[in-house]
This record gives sequence, C-alpha cells and structure tokens, in this order.
Amino acid sequence: MTQDKVIFTSNLSELLNGYVKEQRAIGYKYIKGASLLKYLDIFLVESHLTEKRLTKEIVLQWTRKKPNETDSTRSGRISIVRGFAKYMVRLGYEAYIYPAAAVTITRYSYMPHIFTEDEMRDLFIVCDNAPVSKASPNRNIVLQLLIRMLYGCGLRISEALKLKLDDVDLENGTLLVRKAKLGKERLVPMAETLTEQCRQYSHKVHSFGSSEDYFFPSPYGGHYKEGTVYKLFRDLLWKAGISHSGKGPRLHDLRHTFSVHCLKKWVLNGEDLTNLLPYLSTYLGHVDLRGTQHYLRLTAELYPTITASIEEHYSTLIPEVFFHEAD
Repeated sequence: MTQDKVIFTSNLSELLNGYVKEQRAIGYKYIKGASLLKYLDIFLVESHLTEKRLTKEIVLQWTRKKPNETDSTRSGRISIVRGFAKYMVRLGYEAYIYPAAAVTITRYSYMPHIFTEDEMRDLFIVCDNAPVSKASPNRNIVLQLLIRMLYGCGLRISEALKLKLDDVDLENGTLLVRKAKLGKERLVPMAETLTEQCRQYSHKVHSFGSSEDYFFPSPYGGHYKEGTVYKLFRDLLWKAGISHSGKGPRLHDLRHTFSVHCLKKWVLNGEDLTNLLPYLSTYLGHVDLRGTQHYLRLTAELYPTITASIEEHYSTLIPEVFFHEAD
C-alpha cells in the first residue's frame, strides 16, 4: 500500500487524512502508519460508525488481540490508534485514548550503553596509551582517531571505515560519507579539535597517499574490518575498566552516546529541540525523525534531572511507536 493509494472512507476519513498529513508535514514518511490507519478505517466502516467520535468500545474492540497475532504487532495497532485519538482530542473531538501503560513496544529489545563523560575520558586515555604493534605499526593511532570520530561525529562504524582520503576535507573540517544506509550520502562537519587531530594523523599515515586510499588503512591492504575493530574495542573497554557483557557495549553505542550527549547539552542550554532535532536527524543520516526521536526518549530516561523539562516542552516529539529500524 503506497503513500498515494491510502484512501479513507469511514465517517472519520477527514480526520484520518488530516492526521496523516500532519505526520508527514513534520518529517515522517508515515507509510506503514497510514496503512495501519486504513485497517482502522475499514473497521470503522464495518462497525457502521455514524458519529465523529472514537468511543472506548470501538477502540477496545479494534485493539483486541487477534488469533496468532504477535504482541509487537498488536502494540503497533494500539499505538497508532492512541496517536490518532490524541490528535482528535487536540481538535476538540471526543476520543478514547488507550492507556499508555498498556502499550508494550519491543522494537528496541537491546538497550544501548550510553557512555558517561568519565567513561569516555577513560576510554580516550587508554586509546592514547595503546602500545605500538609490530605487526601493525599504525594501529594505535588509527584507534585513537577512529574512536574519537565515532563519538565526535556519531558515525556508523561502516561509514568511518569506508572513508577514503579524498572524503576527509582537512581544510574545511568535513567528512563526505558516501553510500551510507539506503545508498544516501551526506556531509558531516567536524569540531575544530577533531579536524586538527585528523590533520596530524594524516601527516603521519598518509604523507604519500593517494586520494583513493582508505583513511583508516589496514596493514594488509584495504580498510580495517568491523570485526577486527570490535575485538580491539573490547580490549580497550577492559583496560578502561568498563564492564562488557555478551551484548555490549558495542561500537555502535558510541553513535548512540553522541546523540544522547548532544540532546542533553541542548536541553540544559535551553535550546529549542523542535528546531534542532531535524538538524541532528540529517547529521546522523536518518531517513526521517523517528530514529532521532528515540534518542530523546533515551535522554529523558537516563537523566532524571531534565526529564521534567523534556516532558513539559517536547512530549509530542516522542512518538508512540516506530515503524522502521533504528540505526
């Protein structure tokens, strides 16, 4: 069911269309969400709804678990009707809002490890004191810069490892990320301190390199493999005294940490997240705002001292449910 073919025909069709348009106007593709609303629309037609209101009876009937339906699928239906009901109430219509406590969302079964500032400091100290390897003389300085780049720019590990010398603009301090998720590319600005570290690193590693050389070259040709870096990363964590379970922390958690620390700083500085969230989304290479909003939820959960501020000003920016994988 494509975005253009979702046609609502129930008594609430005008409101359903308005809700979908609102979601897309603030940056969501809302394709799967519109599809779920179409199933609600069909149910409303079959229920012979004649009034422009969403009763508790109708909501409970539609959200009742179906045979062989998974909990996550049902949670998606509950969340979509909650969002629509809240929209109706905002417009002055009567609508039953399904209790939030009853919604179970299992999309993010893995809770990312958000490094504290102290942990990041300890990790950097361990990186800077990593011994020189005879088999790989540049490995220690590769790790020093790579870990800083993952945290300082919020890159995916695959994006960082695929950078070529020509993609790193040492004059303007930007990274050109090519063929990222979904084939997109984006320009990522770096802090001046990180740019200067890139200059020093490049002088040591790429004095006679060509533009097609990988920025983080493996001693065996090509670029470092993600698995190799992950093994080295686990060793760094152990030396930094950061406990590691079978599930994490992962390299990808540096990207999560960058995002949460950024949002925390903005909230504490009184910045307007409504305006800044799209910039963070673009910086991270997200296809829309949903993946980025997950970090806002994490920020509120991890820092109780700023939770009240987030709930007061930005509760509407935290969606009920997400319809694509986070990255």
